[in-house]
Amino acid sequence: MKIGRNPLVFIFVTRMIDAIGFGIVMPVLPQLLMSMGAPNVSSAASTAGWLIATYAILQFICGPLIGNLSDRFGRRPVILASLFAYGFDYTLTGFAPTITWLFLGRAVAGVAGAVYVPANAFVADVTPPEQRARAFGLVASAFGLGFIIGPGIGGLLGVLGPRAPFFAAGALAVVNFLFGIFVLPESLPVDRRRTFSWRRANHSVRRSHSKSIRRCSSTHWSS
Repeated sequence: MKIGRNPLVFIFVTRMIDAIGFGIVMPVLPQLLMSMGAPNVSSAASTAGWLIATYAILQFICGPLIGNLSDRFGRRPVILASLFAYGFDYTLTGFAPTITWLFLGRAVAGVAGAVYVPANAFVADVTPPEQRARAFGLVASAFGLGFIIGPGIGGLLGVLGPRAPFFAAGALAVVNFLFGIFVLPESLPVDRRRTFSWRRANHSVRRSHSKSIRRCSSTHWSS
């Protein structure tokens, strides 16, 4: 499928925003947590670590789930929905009154952050095999760039207050969502879509299935 350059630019920006969203709040989390009642810096730093872990764990768990949804409904709606959820979540988290709200916000952001799966699938859909390595290299560099500049942006915005980076991350996601509405086509034709499968969406089930296959194969050859 031949698609112009704008969609790939959009995917590049999407992956960069994904990484920026992970790091932009890091510098201000201890200060924000102390304003919410954490007794000292040590306690705030510990809670901040759990908040970051919540984001990463949910992103890891939901990656196959979001990927399967994009196989079923197409790349475009899943990517755009994730970006909209990103923007809404970060804005809502910016107003979070309690630490519990922060955990809920980071959990939702982690789910939305699993957009990397349909984004990578989009790249595979629209690039010919001989250009695929280059395209994936660009996407990977976007994540690396976002991961580097995210904490820096968060530190600069932290001067405006500990909630400012959340609003900035939300604004970035919303702007990219609006950009995607106009430039992101659907890359997965209807005849190539497949039904949603919990087996494909579950890490542990797939590992267990693979082990069963290996055991059966080992038993077969030993006999």
